[in-house]
Amino acid sequence: AHYPAEFMAAVLSSDMANTDKIVLMIEDCRHINLKVVSPNVNVSEYKFSVDEKNRIVYGLGAIKGVGEGAIESLIAARTTAGEFKDLFDLCLRVDLRKVTHRVFEALIYAGALDTFGLHRAALIGNLDAAIQAATKLHKDLALGQTDIFGDAISADDLGIMLPAQAFAEFSDQMRLAGEKSTLGLYLTGHPLIQYEAELAKIITHKIINLRPSAKHEKQLIAGFITAIRTMQTKRGDRMAFLTLEDRTGRQEIAVFADLYNETREQLKKDNLIIVQGETKPDEYSGGLKMRALKIMDLATARATYAKKIILQIDATQGLADDFVAMLK
Repeated sequence: AHYPAEFMAAVLSSDMANTDKIVLMIEDCRHINLKVVSPNVNVSEYKFSVDEKNRIVYGLGAIKGVGEGAIESLIAARTTAGEFKDLFDLCLRVDLRKVTHRVFEALIYAGALDTFGLHRAALIGNLDAAIQAATKLHKDLALGQTDIFGDAISADDLGIMLPAQAFAEFSDQMRLAGEKSTLGLYLTGHPLIQYEAELAKIITHKIINLRPSAKHEKQLIAGFITAIRTMQTKRGDRMAFLTLEDRTGRQEIAVFADLYNETREQLKKDNLIIVQGETKPDEYSGGLKMRALKIMDLATARATYAKKIILQIDATQGLADDFVAMLK
């Protein structure tokens, strides 16, 4: 009631390894207008925390591929000598035996190095040069040839960092895929957002609002396939279990043999599908289980459910000569 940000940060921290729960809790934060911001090497702690703007800051410990030893090295360096100025400064000050190339990549894809003012593709593009320069300086220091703390050495002095414009920025899809692989969820956006207004006219429920189906009730949900596993039935047929995700949660869906054979080309990870199905309580998990009765891609759903198409044409500046052909 009085400290919602601190409360939610604590709850998120208690389940950092459970991505499904984090997805639901971050959606709860959105519902109560609590902003959850990307991890930040200059602000984030191991656990979720609250910044001076009362926003929840993603915990470094919740980034996949970033171990506890790497985080301890990073936070110790930040505590000792203050915030990191740029990618090279970060590489120079942490223990590169613990904060490996793979750890840096995970931090970049998670958005933890956005604070340096370079887009993520530029950070990835400059990473090898920054690590190599830092490694060389550490070796020189060990040999007594350099005092890196006596004279502050910057990336500009060494001329090792290429400007951001030297690298093509990641597309929104690539940026979000990077967040999904490191955080387990989309944090700075969601690929479903661009379809939500249209899907709202088709689906009957968001995943978070699913309830056990009433008699003969068919529930329609939409989302991206985040996982798929197949198994052989006792009759020797193949069936599948999909994990479908929208912005509100995840739902496992059973696709039995006939429907699986009919739709298997659509059932690929990261595909957007619309599922008509029946739900009932799952006594094992305490949640719901869903059986798919029909599966459609967006084009099929449009053809099935669209009642009309409205075209708004602005002819105040005239129309192109080939307008009618384009309209057809």
